[in-house]
Amino acid sequence: MRASLKILVVLILLVNTIGAFYGGYSLLADPTGGLLQMPLDYLKHSPFSNYFWPGLILFVVNGLFGLLTLLTVILRHKLARTFVIIQGILLGGWISMQMILLQIFYPPLHLPFLLMGAVLLLIGWLMPQAISRTSITRFKGA
Repeated sequence: MRASLKILVVLILLVNTIGAFYGGYSLLADPTGGLLQMPLDYLKHSPFSNYFWPGLILFVVNGLFGLLTLLTVILRHKLARTFVIIQGILLGGWISMQMILLQIFYPPLHLPFLLMGAVLLLIGWLMPQAISRTSITRFKGA
């Protein structure tokens, strides 16, 4: 993967993972949403009566899986491409479901994370192409 794309993926994963750990932990620690100043009224159109389950899902799906994805990219693991694509889908899905269930669209929050999910998906899709070019160049030079 080109260095600039790898840096972009790592930065997006760091922002998403740190935010998911912070938000998820805050919602688990206080399922009323008080730590994040999120009223329970936001959940009136959702199947949830408090923020425990959304917090747990956020912590696991975007936090723990985001960290695992970050590690695969940094360590150049063979699953890095697949994990980046999955993380992009999960992030986009998380934000989309949030907007649908809460019936709220808040552009300063939702647009950047939707964009980050799309960028992860796109770069993940392009990763083998960049890797194979590098491999071919190295193979020809040997």
